[in-house]
Amino acid sequence: MIEVKHLVKRYGNHLAVDDLSFTVEQGQIYGFLGPNGAGKSTTMNILTGCLAATSGEVRINGYDIFKQPLQAKAAIGYLPEQPPLYPDMTVREYLDFVAQMKRVAKKTRADAVRGVMEKTGLTDVQDRLIKNLSKGYKQRVGLAQAILGDPKVIILDEPTVGLDPAQIIEIRNVIRGLAEEHTVIFSSHILSEVNEICSRVLIIAGGKLVAENTPEELEAQFIGTPALHVTLQGDPEAADAAVQPLEQVDSCEHTDAQEDGTFMLHLTYAPGTSVKSARLALSRALSDAGCLILGIEESKASLEDVFMELISQDTDLTAGAQEGEADPNTEPLEVDAQALLDGTVGSAYDAHEAFDAPAAQPQDAPDETQTPPEAAQSTQEEAHEDAGNV
Repeated sequence: MIEVKHLVKRYGNHLAVDDLSFTVEQGQIYGFLGPNGAGKSTTMNILTGCLAATSGEVRINGYDIFKQPLQAKAAIGYLPEQPPLYPDMTVREYLDFVAQMKRVAKKTRADAVRGVMEKTGLTDVQDRLIKNLSKGYKQRVGLAQAILGDPKVIILDEPTVGLDPAQIIEIRNVIRGLAEEHTVIFSSHILSEVNEICSRVLIIAGGKLVAENTPEELEAQFIGTPALHVTLQGDPEAADAAVQPLEQVDSCEHTDAQEDGTFMLHLTYAPGTSVKSARLALSRALSDAGCLILGIEESKASLEDVFMELISQDTDLTAGAQEGEADPNTEPLEVDAQALLDGTVGSAYDAHEAFDAPAAQPQDAPDETQTPPEAAQSTQEEAHEDAGNV
């Protein structure tokens, strides 16, 4: 659904995105993580066609975002970090306007607007001016415009910022529902939220992709030595004797029994051991030893642990590129909006090449704005004669 190959973005001498490549499969929610300045927002702006790349390739639903921008953008719904809202419109007026810009058919436009308002909980405020809404409701309006028109790819940059806990839960449920029919890229600084919502995680640091996998697989990769902590009731010595012969166990220690007969058993396993199979063998051995298992806790790395480990592996990566830094050698391009809608504007690369190319200067043509020396002298003589006559 989304293919990114060798993507590079420079701001002058500053490298914001460095040879980034990844693929996003259909029908999944991808979490996009990285420290501040890692290149997340820059990458999202390139994916949505809002920013030109220095080099590389981006395909959305099979279309090249640079060479076929209209077809690629038609498949994208985008919620940037700051929702693109018109504060003097009502919610319904704004969404109807967005539907027109997205060329939603007139006969289905009202139903489409009504549907996204219901999904995002905006029905009760549809006739209120956007400028009078709370930040949380403004965020909902931004999400509604992103999913309006039923795009195949939805890109969300910090969609739950400013929402209260109840609203966050509602928006999370909306995002989960989107994955049934859409592909979603979801950026957030709340790692527990990414862990809860996303089926796969992309971690970027210093403009480079440093990890891509499911949250569970990433946690498993960084767990280190597998360990189990077991709460038991029975004889600690018997439990220790029963566990020691197990092949997977590297070490085993137990605490003294409490007055109620409970104690803790701490076990470590060889790297690569399947914790699931280890738990099964452990349960059988302890049951045969006459010990009652009250609880088993597994030591595991959290997504926060994985994130911190990855971005701290190289101090150069944590510095990253400061996103949003303007290129001192570049001016913003002005593109006619109607020409963009009509498809008469070329690719982003063409626009930059046209802008960067020096304007052709005719060598022999006279500059009409300058007065020739003979004409200037004649004009001065006429002015003196006129002054004398006066």
